[in-house]
Amino acid sequence: MTEVHFVDTTLRDGQQSLWAYNMRTGMMIPVVEQMDEAGFEAIEFGGPVELPKCVKELRENPWERYRLVIPKFRKTSLRLIHGTRSGFAIYPAALHQLYDTCMAKAGVTEVRISDSWNDPSDWAWRVKQAKKAGLKPIINLIYTVSPRHTDEHFAAKIREAIGLDVYRVILKDPGGILTPERTKTLVPAVLAAANDTTVELHTHCTTGLGTLCCLEAIKAGMTHVNTAIPPLADASSNPSLFNVAMNARALGYDTLIDEAPLRQVAKHFTACAKEENLPIGKTPEYDYAQYVHQIPGGMISNLRHQLRLVGMDNKLDETLEEAAQVRAEFGYPIMVTPLSQFVGSQAAINVIVGERYRQVTDQTIEYAMGIWGKEGAALMDPNVKERILNRGRAKEIAERPYPTDSLLDLRRKYGGEGVSDEEILLRFFTSKEDVDRMHAAGPARTYAANGNPLLNLVAELSKQTDRNSVFIQNRNFTLRLEKRRAE
Repeated sequence: MTEVHFVDTTLRDGQQSLWAYNMRTGMMIPVVEQMDEAGFEAIEFGGPVELPKCVKELRENPWERYRLVIPKFRKTSLRLIHGTRSGFAIYPAALHQLYDTCMAKAGVTEVRISDSWNDPSDWAWRVKQAKKAGLKPIINLIYTVSPRHTDEHFAAKIREAIGLDVYRVILKDPGGILTPERTKTLVPAVLAAANDTTVELHTHCTTGLGTLCCLEAIKAGMTHVNTAIPPLADASSNPSLFNVAMNARALGYDTLIDEAPLRQVAKHFTACAKEENLPIGKTPEYDYAQYVHQIPGGMISNLRHQLRLVGMDNKLDETLEEAAQVRAEFGYPIMVTPLSQFVGSQAAINVIVGERYRQVTDQTIEYAMGIWGKEGAALMDPNVKERILNRGRAKEIAERPYPTDSLLDLRRKYGGEGVSDEEILLRFFTSKEDVDRMHAAGPARTYAANGNPLLNLVAELSKQTDRNSVFIQNRNFTLRLEKRRAE
């Protein structure tokens, strides 16, 4: 019987997709050991985007999170995601190397490497950094739909990825635009090009087809799939482990996962979601328009907000149509961060201003210059490219220096006596003041393993130092807490 293997995304992509990285350290700790016992091949955990979120909003030290959580994973490999660019800025190579090194020291053993253009030259330097840090490099081959993104195109990219001597490759569909029909042709082409290198499928449920694509991939021989645990599965997240595993067994496959402990994990995170008013993933309705504009769901809500601010919220459909046109003129970039934001923002400006490319963002100019990938500048519509670059702002941007700080430079700028490399990274992504406020906030909030809100409340109240007693009364229930000096 053919075996199906699972990689869990709950603590990284699951919570990023549905909870916007609002999962607190205290939510993770009670269920780590159950997740470790389930038999996952690996568990996603961490990425640079997590650092500013923890510091500035949650007021939690991410490095303390790693020290509390990672040692509890005794059986399962942990992997982070860290691409060639982080968000909307281009950082010096030394910063990427420092982050890899610190995460390896924390106990992570694998790293998923993405490049917005699937550019092998950019993959190469990140693979080299990963190996230097002691991490196993995994290439994310990012899927998209356009006239030039054929099955053979992706097969050729797989061959280039394998040429870098990587641990694995992941066929990554961040927009959830893969269909079961395309899976039937794409997966065999990719697997044939991969030879003996393991290829995983990573898709999302944005269009409601994620689980079906997983099952078609399994039937085609791609038996390593990425899933999440409810309530952090489905919707814009990854397919539910329980659903994929159930259907794989119905097809006659042996699923190498113990679901029993994961039922408790799902119960715990559901209680956390209800307590904190966080979303619970549900399978969305099918939306064909997603394949036309390919704008991620979270960005659509932001576009709607921006249009509403200028009294043009009735222009959303027009903006999405314009995004499809802008994407074509930009050379069909893969609609992932930050390229999808560049396309969507420029489309909105074109609609709001009423004249295409009369006003452009700095990122659009940088894109046309090739700063965000040589392929984008080369494939861009020449007339559009000329109009974008034929302005004074383009000359100013062209004269800006490229970030080249060394590790010593970073330590000098953001460090000082007694400042660790971990804190240097926090200061770089936020500020010294933000880090100080994070430290002043105290230890991370705790959550009960059984998801009991009352126990969570009592635990939090017991930490407070500005009162000596607490009295809680509800129907048929009374509780008094008092602090007394030891005799």
